[in-house]
Amino acid sequence: MSRSTLSTCLLSSFLLAAVVRADYFSPDPLADKVVPYNAIPYQVMTDTDDPRGFQTGYNICNSTTETQDSMCQTMFVNHMDDFCLWAPPNPNTSIADSEGEEVAWCSKKGHGTRIIPDGAITSLQMIKTPSYIQISGTLNQAYLNIGGIDGGELDPVGQDGEGNPMGGLVYTNAFNSSNGDNGTYAQAQHWIFFIGDSAFCGKICDQTGSNPQGLCNNMYDRLGCEYNAPSNVEANTFEYCLGDDMMPVGTYVGADGQTSTYHQPAETDPIDYSDLPYTPTPAPTSSCTQFASSAIFADGVGVTVAAGNGVGASSAAPTSGAAATGSATGSGSGTAAKATGVSDVSFA
Repeated sequence: MSRSTLSTCLLSSFLLAAVVRADYFSPDPLADKVVPYNAIPYQVMTDTDDPRGFQTGYNICNSTTETQDSMCQTMFVNHMDDFCLWAPPNPNTSIADSEGEEVAWCSKKGHGTRIIPDGAITSLQMIKTPSYIQISGTLNQAYLNIGGIDGGELDPVGQDGEGNPMGGLVYTNAFNSSNGDNGTYAQAQHWIFFIGDSAFCGKICDQTGSNPQGLCNNMYDRLGCEYNAPSNVEANTFEYCLGDDMMPVGTYVGADGQTSTYHQPAETDPIDYSDLPYTPTPAPTSSCTQFASSAIFADGVGVTVAAGNGVGASSAAPTSGAAATGSATGSGSGTAAKATGVSDVSFA
């Protein structure tokens, strides 16, 4: 995907946010909260004085909240057939207009969220590394209420420490600390998501891993998926891989062999994307396995797409995705196996 889509197009909304929020940071920010899975409150946000407003959804989600109108703001990224995305609660809404209110849309029932309709995701690559889980792909974004062509960035800090969405919590059972046990979900305190312009990416960092703040750094919100989560997404392909950690976002090795760090300028300063000091390369991958989309999105079959999104009354068959969110020029080392069912694969 070109940098202009999930990078430059965000500038205007971020400029506005910077002006509005420059004078306020929450005294009890979401970014600092450690919330064990068995102690999730109804709403994790407590700051009722935030001029930006208050949390619009809730964090205690179960079978009673699992509808296509759910306002659940607790999301999960576990495995190839069990992950969520942040997207707007109302039809035909841009990310810029709804970033503080996004809700969880999940591939699988059981989390008390909205379900991703079959046909919404047109390609997917999930990579598990020693320090994080990364998901990237393309989508029919109208299936998830996303309008317009511009995308946006979501993270647990936001302009005021309350995150975007405000009060959004992220959990996973894929890290070693959880041992794959649904009863011991680990909170991800460092994560980033980009979604819009028919593509998405996200990175969930292991809090006990190496450098979660550097690998899931939310300070590069104007550089999009290409720099924050470089990948090798292929159209109409659904793939799970093991991988190496990428270098921390913004860090690169120059032509002189020296390691340097690029610092994103202030939101009020323009970025010349043609003059950035480095081009990101996806980290090597291995043990890649491809899946049929039907093995991943079975729970989304028959899920109705909300009226007002301009896609008809119900979900349709997948279509070819747009250009992959991450760079397609990297040198992943994995060789994908034939498409298979999710139950056939052990997620290391």
